[in-house]
Amino acid sequence: MDSTHLIKTTALTERHIALGAKMAPFAGYNMPISYTSISEEHAAVRTGVGVFDVSHMGEFIVRGEKALDLLQRVTSNNVAKLEIGDAQYSCLPNQTGGIVDDLLVYRLSEERCAAGERAYMLVVNASNIDKDWEWIASHNDEGVTMINISDQTGLLAVQGPKAAAVLQSLTEVDLAGMKYYTFVRGQFAGIDNVLISATGYTGSGGFELYVDAAHLEPLWEAVLRAGEAEGIRAIGLGARDTLRLEMGYCLYGNDIDDATSPIEAGLGWITKTKKGEFNSREIFKRQRAEGVSRKLIGLQLDGRRVPRQGYVIENTEGQEIGVVTSGTQSPSLGHPIGMGYVAVGQASPGNVVNIVFGKKRLEATLTKPPFYRVES
Repeated sequence: MDSTHLIKTTALTERHIALGAKMAPFAGYNMPISYTSISEEHAAVRTGVGVFDVSHMGEFIVRGEKALDLLQRVTSNNVAKLEIGDAQYSCLPNQTGGIVDDLLVYRLSEERCAAGERAYMLVVNASNIDKDWEWIASHNDEGVTMINISDQTGLLAVQGPKAAAVLQSLTEVDLAGMKYYTFVRGQFAGIDNVLISATGYTGSGGFELYVDAAHLEPLWEAVLRAGEAEGIRAIGLGARDTLRLEMGYCLYGNDIDDATSPIEAGLGWITKTKKGEFNSREIFKRQRAEGVSRKLIGLQLDGRRVPRQGYVIENTEGQEIGVVTSGTQSPSLGHPIGMGYVAVGQASPGNVVNIVFGKKRLEATLTKPPFYRVES
């Protein structure tokens, strides 16, 4: 078999299998979908604490005197606003108003940099690692150093309202005092140089822990031991999807892609057209001024049948007005939810629509996400 088609594993794959995880291919990796049930794991994160292996994500180091200039050209958000220790959600626009990927940008310490240099870490979606690398490299015409550390980096997401209390015993870093979208490097579970990030993809708070892949297994074990008294659970990608969808967070390949604009997707807040030149800036300025023809909107349904990606959305007169991009049975709410693009003139919250698959029609009500509000 061609080695390029071999499925990848993380350093924890055998641990997942030993825990009885249901494994499946995801973005080229053999990943845990669930260990018990998606609903149980979802509830553990909403009410307690859970730990995800998300080591399939990609990480790039971007460093040099022109690193900021490069990132300003290729990302939509304003990287210049980042201080050392800040993280930022952003996207990589293509040149036709679509999205190459969404990502996180971390501004790193400059202690290993030469005078005048800056250093950043980009965290990208697993399915887009090669695509993103090539895209950024194609804009790197000033010799900025780029290092792909994806295969050498392990990543755990420890999420839920009890995450800080559970993890505090493993580090001297004041976790409860960390602001959202900031990070520090420090010792964690006896492991040096762990990047501790107050970020996540669940809406229930928590931390993401970046570590050398060689230390991923002892980190995983330490986190599980620290959380035993609070009933910590290993969480699969199934619950990761239900958690993010309840919050209305976009998933690349479903809700955003090369043909969707961040303005259409409700991501205008990460699209800073006043910062200077970047890919598709003029398109986004025009969309802001003139409006867009469709927008991403939430869907709420009764019953049990879930709207699926690609299902057509019609108005009550039977006219096609949009398409479903994501859908699930919400464990927190007990009914199906979804997201989809709908023609702007018919996308008002409260409007009733029909979701069509085959000869069947499901009635849905349009709503503005999030579907579920986490108590602070």
